[in-house]
Amino acid sequence: MSEGTMQRRAQRDGQFDQREQRAERVKRAGGLNRLLAAAVAVPVMLTAAGCSSDSGSGDDAKDAAASTGAGSGTDSAASAAPTVQAAAYKTLPEACAVVSKKTLTELVPKGAAKGKEGTSSDTAARASCSWSSLANNGVKGSQFRWLNVSLLRFESDATTGDGESQARTYYAKQVKDAQAVSGAKNVKSAPAAATGDEATSVRYDLKKSEGAFKQQTVVVRVENVVLTLDYNGAGLAGDKAPSAETLTKSAEKAAKEAVAAVRSANGEGGGGGSDTDTSPSPSKSASSTPKATPSKSSSATPKATASKAAAAAPKASASAKS
Repeated sequence: MSEGTMQRRAQRDGQFDQREQRAERVKRAGGLNRLLAAAVAVPVMLTAAGCSSDSGSGDDAKDAAASTGAGSGTDSAASAAPTVQAAAYKTLPEACAVVSKKTLTELVPKGAAKGKEGTSSDTAARASCSWSSLANNGVKGSQFRWLNVSLLRFESDATTGDGESQARTYYAKQVKDAQAVSGAKNVKSAPAAATGDEATSVRYDLKKSEGAFKQQTVVVRVENVVLTLDYNGAGLAGDKAPSAETLTKSAEKAAKEAVAAVRSANGEGGGGGSDTDTSPSPSKSASSTPKATPSKSSSATPKATASKAAAAAPKASASAKS
């Protein structure tokens, strides 16, 4: 074998050995890489499993929180629902019996037994009664008197409020209306002591062709009831006009009896329509009795007309207003 041939074989053998070595290294490297990949895959799988578990727990927590929040919202909405206290007084007395016969005889001597009840579709919510008297004194003229009592009870309502608040509003309106009668002269207002929870007496003069009228209006609120008492008098056909002070005193006396009758009808105190002259103390605060606000009957209080005995005699224009 020539030297050249031996060199070429040696080169081929060397090249073969190098290929074998490279193949072995690649084989070993491949196995190592697979081992490393497997080792890395294990924590990755564990991490993924942990994340999946955490995600589920979070979703459950969110669902629970959402459920709790929804429940709280419902409870809050229910607790925020508006409520009103029940009205203290649930009924009204018979309007023509709120003033005693004794007092009626003093105020309307010729009409004490002839009370005329006003029309009402619900006497437990509104009621009225009027009396008139015309005492003829012959050539000296005559004395005219007219008395009207109107009662309006307010019921509690979720929309309009509790009865007492509605009564306060209506009371203020009645006082304002009494002070603003067209044509009234010498208007004077003053609190009416020891009458209901709040009371105002308004008096004025009203000139008419028939004579000079003296008008007294006493507006009283007792709990959720408003009472408006109108009393006027005049000396007709030349007779002397009555004293405004005397008429006011008589009107306030009758108002106190009417307030007592309202309380009695609702189980408090004594009645006001008896023959005994009583001056009830101011009403007890409704703090011990649940109240509630205005009935839908805050529309105009019915007015009663004068009896036929006084049909020819004029009345002052300050009859009960709504």
